[in-house]
Amino acid sequence: MNPAILETQEIRKAYKSTEQLVLVLMIFALPLFGMVYLYFTSGNLNWGLPVLPDSVFWLLVVFNLLTLVVQYVLFHQKIKLTFQTEDLESKSNIYLSATRSRFLILFLVSILSSVGLLFFKSPAFVFLFAVTLVFFSLAKPSPDRMSRLMKLKKEQRDLLKEATRPDF
Repeated sequence: MNPAILETQEIRKAYKSTEQLVLVLMIFALPLFGMVYLYFTSGNLNWGLPVLPDSVFWLLVVFNLLTLVVQYVLFHQKIKLTFQTEDLESKSNIYLSATRSRFLILFLVSILSSVGLLFFKSPAFVFLFAVTLVFFSLAKPSPDRMSRLMKLKKEQRDLLKEATRPDF
């Protein structure tokens, strides 16, 4: 079998599994935050939650902010590793691994933002979740984004687009 076909099949499998993980994480993060936000805005429900100290509030806010910065830095550090190889499959695997890690971190921030909003009813957690949603949206893997970040040559870009094209 042609090596280019094998390469595109491997890239396709890895891309598809990463895309599915991203969607599953978003499917869990959005409704959870949505339910907590509705509880927060309704004002007439009382779940009898314990009152946590302000230090926990600040710890959660700072941890979420730092985690958002760390996921951005880690992702871009891992992307720089793609410049050290010419093999498209290796480059794609590095990118997709970095993307999976990034989305797991973003999922953690979304869960902590939901918990923070639930306990503290502070708009700071709405803001943190909104920033997380921006990263969720902008970081979703796509062939164009992958090509741009990995600085692929035209033939590699074409191979990647072919490999990430949906099956029908």
